[in-house]
This record gives sequence, C-alpha cells and structure tokens, in this order.
Amino acid sequence: MQALWMVLASFWFALMAVGIKYASSSFGTFELVFYRGIVSIIFMGIVVRARGSTLRTPVPLMHVWRSFIGVVSLGSWFYAIAHLPLATAMTLNYMSGVWVAAFVVGGALLYGKDQPQGALIATVLMGFVGVIMTLRPTMDQNQLFAGVVGLLSGMGAALAYMQVTALGKVGEPEERTVFYFSVGSAVVGAVGILFTEFTPWSEVAWQDAAWVIPIGILASLGQWCMTRAYRKGATLVVASMQYSGIVFAVIFSLVLFGDKIAPMGWAGIAVIVTSGVLATILRSRALPNTPGEEH
Repeated sequence: MQALWMVLASFWFALMAVGIKYASSSFGTFELVFYRGIVSIIFMGIVVRARGSTLRTPVPLMHVWRSFIGVVSLGSWFYAIAHLPLATAMTLNYMSGVWVAAFVVGGALLYGKDQPQGALIATVLMGFVGVIMTLRPTMDQNQLFAGVVGLLSGMGAALAYMQVTALGKVGEPEERTVFYFSVGSAVVGAVGILFTEFTPWSEVAWQDAAWVIPIGILASLGQWCMTRAYRKGATLVVASMQYSGIVFAVIFSLVLFGDKIAPMGWAGIAVIVTSGVLATILRSRALPNTPGEEH
C-alpha cells in the first residue's frame, strides 16, 4: 500500500507540472511560484487546523533555510518546465537522487571515511552521462540555458531533501514543514514579481488562469501522499516508486504537448532513471529511513 501512495504522489506532481506548462504561457516563473505558495498556504492551513496541529516551531531558522533552497529549486524547475519538453524537465529535476549520492560521496571524502564509495561514484557518473545523452539531442541553443537551470533544480531539490530529513529528525511534522515552505514560496515569488513584471489578469487566457488553483492543490496533495508513503519508513520499493513520476511525465509530454524527443534522448532518460534507482538503493544503506525528494 505504501508503494501505491508513492505512485499517487508522483502522479500528482506530474499533473502539477502539466499545469505549470500550460500556465507558463501567460504567467512568469515568479508569478507561478507566488500563486503556488498562496494556494498551498490556504490548503495546508486548513489541513493543520483540521488535525489540531500548531504552527509554532522551535526551529524557525531550519525552516527558513529549507524554504530558501526549496524555492530556488522550485523556481528553477518551473522555468525548465516552461522552456523544455515536459519529460526532459521532469527527468532533470529527478536527478536530485543522484545529487544526494554525490553529496554522500563528497562528505565521505571530506571527512576521510574508510567506507568504499566506488559504487556510488559509478552511479553518479552514470547519472551525468544520462544528462549528456538527454540534453544533446533534445535541445537547441535557445534551450541550453533552460537545460542547465533544470539540472540545477535537481541539485536544489537534493539540498532541500537533506534539510527535510533534518527537520524530520528534530520532530517537525510534515504539514508544518510544507506550510512554511509554502510561505517561503509566496514571499520569494512576490519579491521576484517586484523586480520582473506582473501579468494583468485581463491579459491572461482563461485556460491558463484555470490552472492557478489546481497547481497549489496538486502540490499539497503530492506532499501529503508522499508523507503517507513514508509513514512506516523509506523502503526501497517505496523510494524507487517516486521515479514513476517520469513515466507519467513522458505520457503527458507525448499525449498533451506532442513533444518530440530523439532516440538518444529517450535512452538518456532511461539511464537517469536507472542511476536514480541505483542511487536510492545505495543511499538507503548509508542514510536509512529518510524521506524522498520533494517538489
């Protein structure tokens, strides 16, 4: 049942990405981050109240740091979705598992641990080979920058994932973490709008505007389902099932947007998924009982 919750979470995240793809036709990246944050604040506020929880936290600075790196990752991912094929943007973001493996290797080398890291290093290299295969045939020069931004969104997601792990270890409930992340999204989005531009609603197509509220709700549903999936610990099956999000993204990319990806691009996506699953398996041995990546 836990694995099914993770598949459902991945579906909600992929559907949210569809909404971002459509809405980006009328809204800028900071606007989408802002609206996603506002809707999630309302949704998670209702959840917190329904559960009788409190928003008072003993570790506010941890939430600030988690929100900062999470919003940077989120904004980068939204930008990549707007400028790349959906399947490509989704895959680059799911490189977060490989980035975590890279951080584990770096930490072991930095602190001089004697544990063998050869398998993790090979997994990391495999993941970046997959990135090269994915980007070269699917991007023109105008998309190259978006590809780099998408790759960095995965690194940001990995950093956010590690901070969520730290928050979990000090006893912070998931709904509180998600709520403050939503607050951070709204604040950063609002500041970003001040320095870029705001799209008047009179100029927004109703088909794009219709996605504003669902984007925030789908993001919150994805977070909630992921919490249910990890309620009894991060099993390998559950952690690996998060990559079903790429499968959903591929289907949406082909059916809804008619994206065309070269054969080498598909091979690269397969390599990244494989390296991500392997990284999850190896990571679980070094960092047991940790949650999965967030979006």
